[in-house]
Amino acid sequence: MGVSNNKVYLYDTTLRDGGQTSFVDFTAENKITIAKKLDILGVDYIEAGWPGSNPTDDDFFSRLPSLDNSELTAFGMTCRAGTDPKKDKGFKGLLESPVSIVTIVGKSWDFHVENALKISLEDNLDIIKNSIAILQTQKKEVFFDAEHFFDGYKENPEYSMKVIQTAYDAGARWVVLCDTNGGTLPHEITNIINKVVETIPGTNIGVHCHNDTGNAVANSIAAVMSGVRQVQGTLNGLGERCGNANLTSIIPTLKLKLGYDISVSDEALTNLKTISNYLCDILNHPYDQYAPYVGGAAFSHKGGLHASGIAKNTKSYEHIDPHLVGNSRNILVSNQSGRSSIISRLKELHFDFDESKITELVEIIKKKEAAGFSYDSANASFALLAYEYFHGLPKFFELESYKVINEKRTNSAGKLVNSSEAIVKLSVNKNRIINVAEGNGPVSALDNAFTKLLTNYYPILNAVRLSDYKVRILNSEAATNAVIRVLIENTDDTGYRWVSIGVSSDLIDASYMALKDAINYVLLFGKSGSIN
Repeated sequence: MGVSNNKVYLYDTTLRDGGQTSFVDFTAENKITIAKKLDILGVDYIEAGWPGSNPTDDDFFSRLPSLDNSELTAFGMTCRAGTDPKKDKGFKGLLESPVSIVTIVGKSWDFHVENALKISLEDNLDIIKNSIAILQTQKKEVFFDAEHFFDGYKENPEYSMKVIQTAYDAGARWVVLCDTNGGTLPHEITNIINKVVETIPGTNIGVHCHNDTGNAVANSIAAVMSGVRQVQGTLNGLGERCGNANLTSIIPTLKLKLGYDISVSDEALTNLKTISNYLCDILNHPYDQYAPYVGGAAFSHKGGLHASGIAKNTKSYEHIDPHLVGNSRNILVSNQSGRSSIISRLKELHFDFDESKITELVEIIKKKEAAGFSYDSANASFALLAYEYFHGLPKFFELESYKVINEKRTNSAGKLVNSSEAIVKLSVNKNRIINVAEGNGPVSALDNAFTKLLTNYYPILNAVRLSDYKVRILNSEAATNAVIRVLIENTDDTGYRWVSIGVSSDLIDASYMALKDAINYVLLFGKSGSIN
């Protein structure tokens, strides 16, 4: 693979390193959908996970998503000392993994070799060399993560250099220098990498930084400016402890500020904010409003001198055009603000719309979002909102009333159990219908009652199942009066997924809003989101 001096490769480890974040617990489905978003963004490599280490990763590797722009890599360790690699369970998973690229991590700090592995420094070098050689016999392209490289270099530069030289000489395509403890500062990164690239080409060197001093992004940029040509990180800076280098900041900095050649196109970059928000929605985690580039406050201006300057020239108080990263200015909004992204999303829906009316739709969406709605990931609710604005929604059903009853009672075995029951009254084609259904909780009962009533009239609903349900309190300081956001994901028998949203101070009401949108969406757009 040829690399120009200005070309920088992006390696995302959200699915593996990001999964070590304290509040993160990815499912295999989560990992598949995130991988597809990263593919849309256009990162070069996506670290899929550690085959053989846990059921979630095994599930993911058994049904790898088809990607257009990104290559998937498997992660693991070098084989263990004194062990037949083919019998080493962890290493065997790498040998048998269905992907062609494997990233292995090995020790590059003599302190760890002698105190953690408890082997000789020379044995560690042999393990690295042999591990790479064995993987290559299976036609794997090997990347080598030099764990604790910067700490090791500061204490014993000669040995740390031997480690990465061994990996490079053994045929590792990329040798990645890891600031595993996150304690290295930018000037140290620069000084050390300047020494490294004297013996190993920067076109074969990567960097992997943690954020324990708040310098992971700065360290990554310093590494690139010193000659490194692969950058590892995670979306939104996910990662254990204080997180990893934040690719959401690194990508636009490399492209827009420094002019490096990266795989993210101008068009793909406009998805950055949406993808950042999508990851938060997947994790049911609040958006970081103060995140650089993609945060809601990143291009907000509050009156006075700043507002006056922005009115005259946006360059006065904005370092880039916010639309380049899919963001928008939050005051003094022009009539064009948000138009392009809305038009793009509408075109994906394949229904007719009047572009001259887009500005008003943008304002409607802004008002809804100010009330707590978020349409970045709620594709179903966005489609219905837009369709209703342009054409009006058909009345597939009308709600007369619903009632949800929660009960805790003693069952026949003498154990306390929870019971939920929903009573729903609807009108369909002027027919009044009533149904009672039980469920595993009030929302499940409500969903069951609706679905059972409507499948008699709309058989397409037989193929629909509720696949995910998320609740977020938007203003926790309001205690029991807080506004609640509900996101519901549904799946049909083609595997197509759609997400709807509801917002209310009442959990059941917010859930009903999301359920109603979910049903209306499939009745209007049909399977796989195609207009009926």
